[in-house]
Amino acid sequence: MQDTDRDLLPEGLEDRLPRDAAAAARVTRAVLDVLDSHGYDRVQPPTIEFEKSMASRMAGVQPRRMFRFVDPASLRTLALRSDMTVQVGRIAATALAQQARPLRLCYAGQVVTIKGDGLDPTRERLQLGAELIGSDSVAAAGEVLAVALEALAAAGARGISVDFTLPDLVDTLAAKALPLAADKIEAVRRELDAKDAGGLVAVGGAAYLPLLSAIGPFDAAIEKLAAFDTGGALASRIAALRQIATRVGGQARLTLDPSERHGFEYQSWFGFTIYAEDVPGALGRGGSYAILGAGSETEPAIGFSLYPDTLIDALAASEPARDTLFLPLGHDLEVAARLRAIGWRTVAALCDACEPVTLGCTHRLDGEEVVAV
Repeated sequence: MQDTDRDLLPEGLEDRLPRDAAAAARVTRAVLDVLDSHGYDRVQPPTIEFEKSMASRMAGVQPRRMFRFVDPASLRTLALRSDMTVQVGRIAATALAQQARPLRLCYAGQVVTIKGDGLDPTRERLQLGAELIGSDSVAAAGEVLAVALEALAAAGARGISVDFTLPDLVDTLAAKALPLAADKIEAVRRELDAKDAGGLVAVGGAAYLPLLSAIGPFDAAIEKLAAFDTGGALASRIAALRQIATRVGGQARLTLDPSERHGFEYQSWFGFTIYAEDVPGALGRGGSYAILGAGSETEPAIGFSLYPDTLIDALAASEPARDTLFLPLGHDLEVAARLRAIGWRTVAALCDACEPVTLGCTHRLDGEEVVAV
């Protein structure tokens, strides 16, 4: 009986074939080029680290989503990274602790989780992103979001939209403006996130009901949020959102959902989700957060992570065939080298049976001339 198990991949993992791999390389290069042009230096953390380091550096990191195993050398638990943001935070707090702030870093690499999100079985994803460390000001937020949008546009995303949120909304209001008992705060957060008016009333959050209507296109939603904030507890947050929206309004369609919490487990005052036309699901998320520095000190930061696999799939599906030049046996090596130097992609014949069309070539070299086939 034929053994087919050796050719299977685990659920949620897949190969990228040539056209998809080429699209992935172009998207990665486009994003990193934009980040580099804005002064973000690339770092490359290892794929595996000690679990304790990745689980304790930032709030909201979920070790149960990581593949974990014992290191035979140190006998300590290692983890396969599920998020590169925490690794960049470690680099900033250790090897680059003495670098001037704000520190601008970017990264690209694969991340893996034990299981996918919701109905999506994908367990390995490409993560691209940037972190601005040492500031989570309105100016920093505006820069980071503008750079993210520019990078996605350069990668080929169209019809981009951004949904703003305020991850610390309930905590800010519960502190004074709309007091809540400590044991009620998480329940109110949960019901707001679920957009469940009845559930919100049931857990003692009736005063928070108007937040469920402050959702939608940014200009209208921010006015509803301002009208709700009669005591001024959110005044600084509202002013900040208006400034950020002014900065990026020409780059994307803007919406607001101030109570959204899913995907913002470690963000502080500001968060955003990015979408694009004809691309299912979110393309990325970002916002403000804190990283653990020396001792118990924390450092403010703001950044974004892009997960462009769905964009890559969409781009690869419409990828035009590349012009490729067939080099016959005995071709002039210097001529071929000159053609590659000006951008030609070449495939050289290895035997008399090699044919241009069979090898996917669109042109052939005839002496020093390029001829269509």
